Amino acid sequence: MPMLLIKGFYHARGSQPDGDTIHFTPDDPEEWGLVGGGAGRRVEHNALGRGTLRLDAIDALETHYGARRVHQPLRFAHEARDELLSWVGFTAVQHRPDETVIATTPDKVPGYVLTRGADVHGRCVALAGRGDPPGASGLEIDVDVPVLRMTANHHLVAAGLVYPTFYRTLFTTLRNELADTARQAREAGRGLWPSDVTTEGAKVTGQASLTDEVVILPKLFRRMVDYLALGNASMTCLPAFLAGVRDRFSVLSTGERRAGLHHVVEVADGQTVRMSHPAEDLVFDDA
Repeated sequence: MPMLLIKGFYHARGSQPDGDTIHFTPDDPEEWGLVGGGAGRRVEHNALGRGTLRLDAIDALETHYGARRVHQPLRFAHEARDELLSWVGFTAVQHRPDETVIATTPDKVPGYVLTRGADVHGRCVALAGRGDPPGASGLEIDVDVPVLRMTANHHLVAAGLVYPTFYRTLFTTLRNELADTARQAREAGRGLWPSDVTTEGAKVTGQASLTDEVVILPKLFRRMVDYLALGNASMTCLPAFLAGVRDRFSVLSTGERRAGLHHVVEVADGQTVRMSHPAEDLVFDDA
């Protein structure tokens, strides 16, 4: 899979990283201009070139979603964030209560990203590597499974601290590697998997259930938070809401193309929500 390689450094001070987002600055900030994206998307960055990465193919539990800054159970949200920061090379990370990083050792660490584009929020969608890159900055390299295994994305999946969440831009060989790695982490009971109830069923009696109790796929969490924000007291009408949102995806095991998570989300007794397929069986059209 050809991907653009950009060499630079990670930094966290002054930001609010989580398990799948971190700040990155290219050694040559003009290389952000080489990153393409659908519908004319470009990586947003400041005058010094500092932009935000969204790690491709994974989704970590939310530490602060939306205007109301709603979080998922913080144990696993923070474990994923802390593991990402540690893996790229930061130690002695200090946070304010609002999740903002106020100090790290060192202040920045070298690394590289492998990317094919930006998302709708102007974040570079990337595989994140540390240390010396496997090629020249500003050029495309072929990203195969051995290269994937050297990234934070793969490491976090192997540790069981994030959910695999796939989009069409990821090549099949890389997707299969991450799916197999996620299944191995689940079977070994690593990280969040012993607490995950995405396919078993999550009993949701209100927002407190989502923030403090149930561990579920973050994409489904975000949709349920938005649903509850409309004043709904029961999950009964969640499928109708999901039909309106119209997330577009394919189900790998059946080959079906769908519009709306209501096709794979079931609600029982007005409270219990479950997905009928595991995360790695779905491929979404867009982030």
